Amino acid sequence: MRLFGFFIGFAFLLLCGCQERSLSDGNRPDPLPQDTFVEVYMNQNQGKGADYTDRYRNITRPGDDLEQVIIDAINGAKSTIDVAVQEFRLPAIALALAEKHRAGVKVRVILENNYSRPWSEYSPLEIEQLSDRQRNRYDEFVALADRDRDKIVSPEESDRGDALKILNNAGIPVIDDTADGSKGSGLMHHKFMVVDGFTVVTGSANWTSSGILGDMTTAISRGNANNMLKINDTFLADLFLEEFNWMWGDGVGGKTDSRFGVNKPYRSPQKLQIGESVITVQFSPVSAILDWQESSNGLIGRTLNRAEQEINLALFVFSEQRLVDIIGDRHQKGIEVKALIDPSFAFREYSEGLDMLGVVLRRDCKEEAANRPWQNPISTVGIPNLPTGDVLHHKVGIIDRKTVITGSHNWSATANNNNDETLLIIENPVVAAHYHREFTRLYNNASLGVSTKLQKKIAEQAQNCP
Repeated sequence: MRLFGFFIGFAFLLLCGCQERSLSDGNRPDPLPQDTFVEVYMNQNQGKGADYTDRYRNITRPGDDLEQVIIDAINGAKSTIDVAVQEFRLPAIALALAEKHRAGVKVRVILENNYSRPWSEYSPLEIEQLSDRQRNRYDEFVALADRDRDKIVSPEESDRGDALKILNNAGIPVIDDTADGSKGSGLMHHKFMVVDGFTVVTGSANWTSSGILGDMTTAISRGNANNMLKINDTFLADLFLEEFNWMWGDGVGGKTDSRFGVNKPYRSPQKLQIGESVITVQFSPVSAILDWQESSNGLIGRTLNRAEQEINLALFVFSEQRLVDIIGDRHQKGIEVKALIDPSFAFREYSEGLDMLGVVLRRDCKEEAANRPWQNPISTVGIPNLPTGDVLHHKVGIIDRKTVITGSHNWSATANNNNDETLLIIENPVVAAHYHREFTRLYNNASLGVSTKLQKKIAEQAQNCP
């Protein structure tokens, strides 16, 4: 019955050809200038001219078409395309890769092992046994691939609608993080592509409908709030290719010489001058036995410590105590701090958003080790109000409106010490303006401070945890 309801909703979308304007054209801000070498895209961009019709749901809506940014970069390839992305389910991107592969371009793809199997290979029994989270993903696949809406994905439909089957049918080599002979690293959490050893496309978005466009099964969804960068620079591309090649090893089959997680050697932050931008790159993870200051989170901390006026945060998850301590110290010195955290993580007992609000929540009546709630809490911390089904998936810090912290790297110990991640520090006010506008959009419609729901949780713990 649930899937039938999804199809009814999807059919409604097709019939209505839904047109959307969250702001009248006269009230939408003018487009921001792009840097020559570092282009910024936001899938919920409200600027004038940032409209497109997504090819799956036929919805015209505000936002940058991140899928088209990826496809355009693929279509421009002349020799090589290297992709490392946690989740890859968009068939239009897979078809573009297949076409280039058939034209003689060398294509390689690395995935996270939890998402590396084509949905069309799953048996009815396996589908029945999927967790709720995985079943939702499967339902998204059905909505993408079932073009005649008969609730059955035929082999012909999966040949055009199952992204990973498209890659396999084209003979594109694909590995995941079990290629090192293990059961998988923490997470192969990268979201990057390198084209011709020159163009890097990266950011916070997985290559899925929910990550970029919107949930196929939820009409109002506009995709998890995500950002994407397209950067043209040979030296930066070389750094990403080095990371890719550590993971790739000798590719499909052969030796188990791929390296994921902490099995890769330590790579210190690399700083590059790219046009008007200074970009520092570091790849995670960094072993927990090494000095924290040398890790990706340590690099974030050093960047935060440079703040002179303001720190704005838009984070999926924030659970690194040492980072919130640094922010607290900067706030004590007069730095303005604003923070948004995804609702699913904002008020968990380990969330550092609670520290900024001066709130303590305990797990099993035990306080988190080294917890340090602010003695002078702020009310400029909260959760964004997003369309149903969408999450705040950014991993962004904006410092003094001129420096941006971004990438796939969540602000957590797990990202720091376990996952394959990308962290970018970009010093350029033109680039930062795009991120500041996105933060302002989210912040102006956010729920800030200690909510009624959070007050209830505090009261319950006060009663149950004397």
